[in-house]
Amino acid sequence: MRASQPALLAAGRVIAEMRDSMVSQWADWLGDRITARTIPRSTVEREFRLLFDVMTEMVGPLRREVNTVWFHVCEHYGRIASARGLAAGEVVEELQYLRELLIRNLAPVLVAMRARQGMAIMLQLNRVIDKGIAVAVVGYTDALVATLFSQNGVPSAGAHHDFGEVDRQLDSLEQELHRVVKTIK
Repeated sequence: MRASQPALLAAGRVIAEMRDSMVSQWADWLGDRITARTIPRSTVEREFRLLFDVMTEMVGPLRREVNTVWFHVCEHYGRIASARGLAAGEVVEELQYLRELLIRNLAPVLVAMRARQGMAIMLQLNRVIDKGIAVAVVGYTDALVATLFSQNGVPSAGAHHDFGEVDRQLDSLEQELHRVVKTIK
């Protein structure tokens, strides 16, 4: 079952148009979890926006070209989740919120489509999110193991994070997405 090009573009447009409101909703759902940790809320929200930007392309005609970027962004999300002090299950839960946001916000568009088209888009989104969750958990685990090795297996009470480095990493991921999209279009 495949979605048509117009259906994919319509879904991508909705994601792009509603990105900021969905980011705000996502951050609100997380509540204290987003603000009580070591990474500033603005950085986490920037990461959310990047996830939505890549998701917009993943549901569209550039999904194959942007697949690598999706994996890089999800891996980074997992690494940042580790720095935020989350448990692995919380990483999964946070990305499940992404799924719920997309379903809720795309529902009016999908209902207006032929059933096959809407179902194809939802299956595509679910595949993308499932792969993203797996990669985020790998990124989380890698960061956790790296932290333990760097500290001789003893977790430190107060880890210090270079927020400038996190911002540079996000800049790099955003540029990677723009390069792929610009090259193809």
